[in-house]
Amino acid sequence: MKISRKIFRKILSISLQPLLKLYLAKPRIYSYQGLKLRIAPGVFHPGFFFSTKFLLNYLKELNLSKKSFLELGAGSALLSFYAHSQGAEVTASDISETVLSNLKFNQIANQKEFRIIHSNLFKDIPPQKFDFIVINPPYYKKNPITDAEYAWYCGEQSDYFYSLFQTLDDFVSLESVVLMVLSEDCEVNEIKSIAAENNFALKEIKRRRIWMEENYIFQVHYIK
Repeated sequence: MKISRKIFRKILSISLQPLLKLYLAKPRIYSYQGLKLRIAPGVFHPGFFFSTKFLLNYLKELNLSKKSFLELGAGSALLSFYAHSQGAEVTASDISETVLSNLKFNQIANQKEFRIIHSNLFKDIPPQKFDFIVINPPYYKKNPITDAEYAWYCGEQSDYFYSLFQTLDDFVSLESVVLMVLSEDCEVNEIKSIAAENNFALKEIKRRRIWMEENYIFQVHYIK
């Protein structure tokens, strides 16, 4: 009897999760093209969770020079550091104090400086129209409790996505490029429905299978 990809990934996750949790229980160094980032416990690690690198590789196809760039829910902020290296005017935001403290450390260590904002989604970001917004959202339906869980859980009723699309309009124009990475483990159709309720649509622009899991990059745009 064949085992489905989803069941196989779940079995693999259950097997590897204790080892990964133990490894990430103390700060680790992640290196990328001359950049060295300390990844503190509780910060989404771009080396083990592939959505960040998937989105980063797509960003390399785009011209970010002199563009206003927001990484919403920055985590390791690898995307922000890359955008800054390309001449973008970068803002990195996150709800987690652990993430922001880690980010400030890495800015100093790498002699890079861009704006950091402590914010739950757009709540504390001054309204403005960004040229680029990149989002690697929490995927799973559960209410987050700890700082670290905000990187993984979007709320039992997909609260994250309702808040996101209800407030996105103040931060984008018709020319803005809004990119969101999702996986087949998300409730993709539900997310599309929530977006549509707020006059936005998700257009798939990239797809890649990583470790037997389909991953997608969507461009979010106004419904015409």
